[in-house]
Amino acid sequence: MGFAPTTVPSLIGGKDEFAASTFAVTDPSTGEVCWEVSSISEQDARRAADTAQAAFSAWAATKPLARQAILFKAADLMEERSDELVTYLCTEMGTDAGTARQLVVELAITMMRDIACRIGEVYGTVPVLGNEGQSGMVWKEPYGVILGIVPWNAPYVFGVRAAATAIATGNTTILKSSEMTPRCYWALGRAFHDAGVPAGVVNVVSCRRTDAPLVVNALIEHPAVKKINFTGSASTGRKIAQQCGFNLKPTLLELGGKNSAIILPDADLKKAARGCLIGAFANSGQICMSTDIIMVHRDIAKEFLDTLKITLEEMTTSSGSLPIVISSDAASRIKATIEDAMKKGGELFHGGLPAPGQKGAQVIPTVIGGLSTDMDLWKEEAFGPLVGYRLISNEEEAVKLANSPGYGLSAAVFTSDLRKAFALAKKIESGAVHINSMTVNVEVPMPFGGVKNSGWGRFNSKDGMEEFLTTKSVTWDD
Repeated sequence: MGFAPTTVPSLIGGKDEFAASTFAVTDPSTGEVCWEVSSISEQDARRAADTAQAAFSAWAATKPLARQAILFKAADLMEERSDELVTYLCTEMGTDAGTARQLVVELAITMMRDIACRIGEVYGTVPVLGNEGQSGMVWKEPYGVILGIVPWNAPYVFGVRAAATAIATGNTTILKSSEMTPRCYWALGRAFHDAGVPAGVVNVVSCRRTDAPLVVNALIEHPAVKKINFTGSASTGRKIAQQCGFNLKPTLLELGGKNSAIILPDADLKKAARGCLIGAFANSGQICMSTDIIMVHRDIAKEFLDTLKITLEEMTTSSGSLPIVISSDAASRIKATIEDAMKKGGELFHGGLPAPGQKGAQVIPTVIGGLSTDMDLWKEEAFGPLVGYRLISNEEEAVKLANSPGYGLSAAVFTSDLRKAFALAKKIESGAVHINSMTVNVEVPMPFGGVKNSGWGRFNSKDGMEEFLTTKSVTWDD
């Protein structure tokens, strides 16, 4: 894959840059430092914005087929370098190689190619005007510099959809990477440049967590930055939105989820059980679409829970190791969520608290019964291998409960009655509803995003391309 420096640099203007200040990244599977990372300052952030602005005019004038060829080449390079990309992800996140490859790297490559294919779909319209003797056109144009603030839990996916969509539509971009997975983002930026992206079109910067508010604010306030997309928690999203609102900058926000799976009496229980567990535990439960709440109809509760227990035993036997979350702090937060649920009447169905001597970032996959609305597990994302269930008496109750936490990213309905499923899907307040499949479900031709506390706007598909374009109306007298 080429030169991989011991200290992870930022990538500004096509060059690796090393700041005087650094911070350490810890491998959560060992608890040891894996590498140091160059930490940019506010001044460096402003310079990155200046660099992206200087590259904008020439890049915006680049022909669509040229941009398309570069993105296809970047996807090919990611495929060629997949082993190294997987290694970086496993080291920084502690995830297993299978999950890293199939759930993150391969999806990111597919997404890159899909975005490349959509470049030719960017076009305006020629409406018929009401005034006699006058004509008009509607143009679609790039904004300019787009700031992407991206999280740690699927870095190649989030980096591709933020950066590739931006440059596919003629913008230049700055990726402010997560301090948890900076080498992943550096490697992605290098793939763009090695594929032929001109200097300054894609810039990747990292900084210490404590410096992030100042660095991000400096970028949002910079006059060259015209739009911001953010993927992450609702609490941080509110701060980003507030700062963008103050600066009158448009935003695209994909925030957290509190995702429910509804199991109706006519469901395929084996399929539902497996979908719920994989949806809860994939990537150690560290997915915004992860299943947090299972709602089971009382009529089939015993049969479903028996099936769930068998499925858990099969998955535990085949796994052979405990999942690792991003940090010991994350493991402590999950432990506190379990303790809160148990104090408030929860019943331990599977798993539980860590045993003495267990590694700090390891978490036992846990299922808690008797979930109630006063529990932290009901109100906030688990973001770990933790899921709760409760019994429901009818579909109306299920919909009311599914809509109650305030989030609206993804939901699942398991039933053999498709008409009934469509009716429920209309009532569930969510950006996506998956019928007879798990809440963790990303199809690149489908728009992706949430409602309510899960944010606004959409990534992916034609809708995602439109997010990175502004509209200009042009009229003339015939």
